[in-house]
Amino acid sequence: MERRTIGAAALAVGAVGLGCMPMSWGYSSSRQRGDTSLRAVHRALDLGANLLDTADMYGPFTNELLLGRVLRERRAEAFVSTKVGLLVGEQHIVANGRPGYVRRACDASLRRLQTDVIDLYQLHRPDPEVPVEETWGAMADLVRAGKVRALGFCAVGARGGRRTGGTGLYDTTIRQLGRVQQVFPVSAVEAELSVWSPEALEALLPWCAARGVGLLAAMPLGNGFLTGTLTPGEGFEPDDMRARHPRFTAEMMAANQPIVAGLRRIAARHGPQATPAQVALAWTLAQGPQVIPVPGTKRERWVAENAGAAELRLTPRDLAELEGLPGARGSWE
Repeated sequence: MERRTIGAAALAVGAVGLGCMPMSWGYSSSRQRGDTSLRAVHRALDLGANLLDTADMYGPFTNELLLGRVLRERRAEAFVSTKVGLLVGEQHIVANGRPGYVRRACDASLRRLQTDVIDLYQLHRPDPEVPVEETWGAMADLVRAGKVRALGFCAVGARGGRRTGGTGLYDTTIRQLGRVQQVFPVSAVEAELSVWSPEALEALLPWCAARGVGLLAAMPLGNGFLTGTLTPGEGFEPDDMRARHPRFTAEMMAANQPIVAGLRRIAARHGPQATPAQVALAWTLAQGPQVIPVPGTKRERWVAENAGAAELRLTPRDLAELEGLPGARGSWE
């Protein structure tokens, strides 16, 4: 697989990564199977999709434990990204950026992951009660202690309208990035980026490109919608985050089918094996050499399909057609 680099340290990873969250968190729990997920992670490493993206809150904790079962055998082949800064309660999630907590959380993640170093340690969310410089300083101390190789900053969750209303969407994040950059270099920013959520292109990606910072494209398949495998009205299990997602009502899924139809048309031009999901990922890869899509999945089949997107080269005609697709419908508010 093509390799791309993250940050000034030029950390090399496969052009397509693996988002591990669906294996333990956020999606239908009845479809989560440990053995199935383990095979998916092994398959990703076999194919060179070696960036494994997790977080201590996924589960919570169980996602890191699952990855640890793979890493104890194949640590040298993997690039491990995990996150700190969010605590999961019974009915709520709260931020915690206190330096002491950051240090304890890192040690706990290392134990669960069965490794002695984390390749990319990301701040999941800044704590509004703690100056972000203090949190980042504690994370920088972990680099100096040899427990972490590089630091990243998550901007996931800042959503807006496609091409309209996205102006200034990441202003707060960019200001925070400027502050932490004065403390210790930012190697990567993780943010939502996909054909139906391109807002990061307006200011966030240019900020990263100007500074040699990698951008990890979260949700590059639109929580599964851009794969073309979801049926409007089929519904979701109550614990699936899409059950409460305004773009996943039956009405909005039907209204947004022209986006999937456009992906299908372009895939057909690239041969019978190309899929809408691969076109969507190839679009993300085409946004810049520092962009690394991190599609989430828990099945070997989709891991292999996603990895194949690294070989799909979109033409100028393809890119123009994608740019001309209708904007996604469904308010985030």
